[in-house]
Amino acid sequence: MGPNKEFMVVFLLLGPMVFITLTIHRWDFYQQNIAPKYSEQQRLRKELLRKHCAGVNQSLVNNVDMKNFVVDDKNGIIYCYIPKVACTNWKRTLIALRHDEPYPDPMSFEHNWVHRFDRFQLLRQFPLAERKAKLKHYTKFLFVRDPFVRLISAYRDKMQHYDQYFYQGYVRAILQLYKKQYNLPTNVTLARKTGVQPSFYNFIQYIVDPRTERNAPFEPHWRQMFRLCHPCLVNYDFVGHQETLQEDAQELLKMLKLEDDIKFPPSYENMTSADSVKDWFQNVPLKDRRKLYKLYEKDFQLFGYRRPTELLDE
Repeated sequence: MGPNKEFMVVFLLLGPMVFITLTIHRWDFYQQNIAPKYSEQQRLRKELLRKHCAGVNQSLVNNVDMKNFVVDDKNGIIYCYIPKVACTNWKRTLIALRHDEPYPDPMSFEHNWVHRFDRFQLLRQFPLAERKAKLKHYTKFLFVRDPFVRLISAYRDKMQHYDQYFYQGYVRAILQLYKKQYNLPTNVTLARKTGVQPSFYNFIQYIVDPRTERNAPFEPHWRQMFRLCHPCLVNYDFVGHQETLQEDAQELLKMLKLEDDIKFPPSYENMTSADSVKDWFQNVPLKDRRKLYKLYEKDFQLFGYRRPTELLDE
């Protein structure tokens, strides 16, 4: 009987906890003996998190919603995805890694298809004991982005190129509240044809309006990154940045010993650029810029993004 059959017999006889134990043992060995040294950049990013998170009780992690934490048991990975920070391509990559080698091209998986929740195991679906074990032993990573650039990207995607969900749930409400437009089409196709859309300033008005979060938490595409991935409660092994996406992706795959087996998809040319931020905010009054910064200040600080003085100190 070969080793794979022996493993399957053990798993069938003793149950899933044996599988978890064996996987954890394999990854403990990997992390202690194989994983390469992290770069200086990674050290600084994680040191910054430790500095800002000092004194936080990490046992509170058991009480937070972990709906954005994707688990890959095969490779011992936990990925906390943040909308508008390369999450489509990371989901494509994780789906490819579930296949047998040679792994398929991540770009072969269609954009909308990869965002269905049933494509992944989420950390929240496991019993508490298993969640704790995976958080302790698996390689945990996230990718972040300049908070204001991420907001611009969210506006372009969900306010200018909306679907039925975002039109009915957000676009119509924003136009009614801040543009006093009430005779709006109910049909999303007609709305798009007639050019119905809020301005970027309308979108910012909606975000800084205290009534917004009194009604419901921010939609994940513009919810603060620290609220999605809880960096003060989870000890991340790798913190990637959108601004250095290709380099960071390659470093992460190298750390996982996968750099020769799979290629992270290339960045697309239409990506929102940090250079255009001042242009986007030119019609947003200073008081609203400052309110917006206060809402996202923790993201700026935790992840090492500079305070945009050119927008806030005029």
